[in-house]
Amino acid sequence: MKAGIVGLPNVGKSTLFNCLSSAKAQAANFPFCTIDAQLGQVSVPDERLTRLAELVHPGRIVPAVCDIVDIAGLVKGASKGEGLGNQFLANIRECDAIIHVLRCFDNGNIVHVDGSVNPVRDKEIIDMELQLKDLETLENRLKRVEKAARVGGDKQAKTELDVIEAYRAALLEGRSARSVTFETEDEQNAAKGLFLLTAKPVLYVCNVDDASAATGNAYTEAVKKAIEGEEAEMMIISAQTEADIAELETYEEKQEFLEDMGLTESGCNRLIKAIYHLLTLQTFITAGEMEVKAWTFRKGWKAPQCAGVIHTDFEKGFIRAEVIKYDDYIKYGSEAAVREAGKMGVEGKEYVVQDGDIMHFRFNV
Repeated sequence: MKAGIVGLPNVGKSTLFNCLSSAKAQAANFPFCTIDAQLGQVSVPDERLTRLAELVHPGRIVPAVCDIVDIAGLVKGASKGEGLGNQFLANIRECDAIIHVLRCFDNGNIVHVDGSVNPVRDKEIIDMELQLKDLETLENRLKRVEKAARVGGDKQAKTELDVIEAYRAALLEGRSARSVTFETEDEQNAAKGLFLLTAKPVLYVCNVDDASAATGNAYTEAVKKAIEGEEAEMMIISAQTEADIAELETYEEKQEFLEDMGLTESGCNRLIKAIYHLLTLQTFITAGEMEVKAWTFRKGWKAPQCAGVIHTDFEKGFIRAEVIKYDDYIKYGSEAAVREAGKMGVEGKEYVVQDGDIMHFRFNV
């Protein structure tokens, strides 16, 4: 699962990417500083692992991770190949979610590609370019599907045609594909098969100055109003503040810095958690003397699917799952105490795994 960081040139994408990941993308004050997409991997902050480790005393703690990509800045006309448009759009298509960074700060020393700071205009530029590309995709697909649906009587083609027409109507109204919902499974599958850019979940990240990191500003209020009714989320962060925090060496120094800024948690930690949520990802945990480890799964998965995350043999030979709720583990202090209290669940193939479940799988291959 991969989230792509997008935005106009010089909005703080690469600075934010560098704060999030161990990779170091070039960040400079000129358009198209980032040309090739930069891939980084981030650990998902999870306080539950630390609490469990205090009880289990494992050899190591292994957090969940997710991939992020710093994608080249987009400009007006990208859908027609302007700037790095074709490359930019191809990189977005490979991502599962979009982190859309908007410049919400004034700084005369940092060039804005359109000459002035206006995050709502910037948002609309990228929205329009993605929508135009999706319209092009739909038009091309329509030519192939329409005949089979209307002349050949192909039921599957008819379903796809209905989906295409619903998406097309929304895009022509200036709405993104994610604003359209489908009820039947056949329609939902047809929608997924179109791989539309604007169908991807979006998190708008308002990049503000240091003074606005805790409260936001007039720019962030304008963005908040602009996305009302849109199927998207928004958060406020100061990339420069996060860069300063990243330079500090100790946890105590970082916490003191955050308190001075009026923050309880770093923006990067909040952003990573938001990305994980945006990708509809959750974690189950295994806890033993060797390690306490978070494993990533898609929300709604059942026990055998989650077993397969550890090893395919676990899924193939799945017998049952022994499940301890996180709160019960903390309350009783050990697996043995949980068993004795009768709080360990024994679940079968239909059990839907919940975020934070502490799992032990029984299998036979």
